[in-house]
Amino acid sequence: MKKFLFISAATLCISFPTFAGDYLTNTNQNAAFLRMIARGASIDIDGVYSNPAGLSFLSHEGFYLSLTGQSAYQTREIDANFPLFKQADGTNGSRLYKGTASAPFIPSFQGLYKKNNWVISASFAITGGGGKASFSNGLPMFDALAMGMITKQTDGQVTPQMYDINTSMDGKQYIYGVQLGLSYKINDWLSVFAGGRMNYFTGGYEGYLKTELKNDYTQIGQMMGLPDGKTLASIDLDCKQTGWGITPIIGADLKFNKLNIGLKYEFKANLNLENITEKMDLINVDRKYLADYEDGVNTPSDIPSMFSAAIGYEILPTLRASVEYHFFDDKHAGMANVTLPDGTSVAKQKTLKHGTHEYLAGMEWDITKRLTVSSGFQKTNYGLSNDFQTDTSFSCDSYSLGFGARVNLTQAWSIDVAYFWTHYNKYTKETDSYNGTGLKGTDIYNRTNKVFGLSLNYKF
Repeated sequence: MKKFLFISAATLCISFPTFAGDYLTNTNQNAAFLRMIARGASIDIDGVYSNPAGLSFLSHEGFYLSLTGQSAYQTREIDANFPLFKQADGTNGSRLYKGTASAPFIPSFQGLYKKNNWVISASFAITGGGGKASFSNGLPMFDALAMGMITKQTDGQVTPQMYDINTSMDGKQYIYGVQLGLSYKINDWLSVFAGGRMNYFTGGYEGYLKTELKNDYTQIGQMMGLPDGKTLASIDLDCKQTGWGITPIIGADLKFNKLNIGLKYEFKANLNLENITEKMDLINVDRKYLADYEDGVNTPSDIPSMFSAAIGYEILPTLRASVEYHFFDDKHAGMANVTLPDGTSVAKQKTLKHGTHEYLAGMEWDITKRLTVSSGFQKTNYGLSNDFQTDTSFSCDSYSLGFGARVNLTQAWSIDVAYFWTHYNKYTKETDSYNGTGLKGTDIYNRTNKVFGLSLNYKF
């Protein structure tokens, strides 16, 4: 019997970032971000990430420490419409697939020491990814590919209602970042920063796909030469990935009385992911179609360069506002190849219309010396295209809202508490050859996301 060729390596990489920011960049390193969002002009402990050059303008000399814990919860939904789904279960051809991800506790640490005009700062955080995605009922691309190829290779004699498809896929992705840098105040209005971040990626996926004839049709399976009379195809996969890369960072802060301007540029980090494949058991599936996931194979997954510019203004001694802009140069960050509808292969980043643009704004108000409340807004535009979007790795343009408070317990101790919520715009992808089946189909992608955060801050 011919081997079924209904799955390719590109379908098996699940990307599931659970935070704010770009595809592989989390911009929320502290609860202060969650409660105000626009923190690029911040002169506070959270500036270790958001505005490191501004640390030189801190009033207190000595140590600053901040420990943050965040909880993130996200869902991903794919409303898929495909003609063979209708044949399989007699519905209108529409199926809803849902993936869930949760990260109950995501820690991060920021610290610095200030002496005169110099500041040395360091941080540890999950700078990308941060969760595990579970698609317990599989994905539409798996089902459609299986149905399409079985129909084609059996000349339509084996129809969708004659077999069952069972699939499940779990994917996880963590990028741990350790940052170190120096800030220096050149004069009363200008400070600069230079440093870097070491990024370590760990992740992978495990899952299975089994396509079996129903008991009433095992005779057909025996005629087809199936060893057990019913298994049309089977995949059992467990593949882990690791990699690392360095992000050089520079920044500047310009302070003019009540106005503060924070600038930061993070260079691209070249990141290659190496496979550690512990299991790849295949039945009636050609191994060459999973060649990219063989043990030891490397796949590019660069962290793109990022430019941040923010303006903060003190409207009143107790009222401050900020606006900010982020640009992630995704089109020049290496990604894995994807196959286009015409059959050609191209690096995934080339299918984007442009890099990611983010627009942020926030305000905070000191109600009393002990209590500060704040809120913020962020809009994200990825520059998506149909060729970029896949069931295992899709994004949606969005806007986010954050709010929370800082409580000053003493002169040395304070806490930040916050909630961050994101609304996503649904993305509709219509194709003439749904997942390479030669039949028309539609996917509607959608997501939900919410994050809770708490930071404990101390200076001495």
